[in-house]
Amino acid sequence: MATATKKKSKSGVKLQPLGDRVVVEREESEERTAGGIVLPDSAKEKPARGTVVSVGDGRILDDGSRSELQVNVGDRVLFSGYAGDIFSIGDEEYLLMREDDILAVIE
Repeated sequence: MATATKKKSKSGVKLQPLGDRVVVEREESEERTAGGIVLPDSAKEKPARGTVVSVGDGRILDDGSRSELQVNVGDRVLFSGYAGDIFSIGDEEYLLMREDDILAVIE
């Protein structure tokens, strides 16, 4: 069974997602193109990859047990561009999403 992991953000707030939700910290977007052109903030695409910082207990199944999550804290993941809800704690920005929104784990 997956164990819920609380993560303290840099501002000292503990993050504990519920059920099958995970908290992901998005990776920084590229500052330059492959050809060396510097991109302004308005032209940067938000990357669809990040690091899992906290996981929930898992979804409750029909028989009352909990399903085990397939991702763990520290996993680098790919997710769809419109996945999750963005929220900020202090100056840190996080995504709260369901485990189903994660497409792959980067190894």
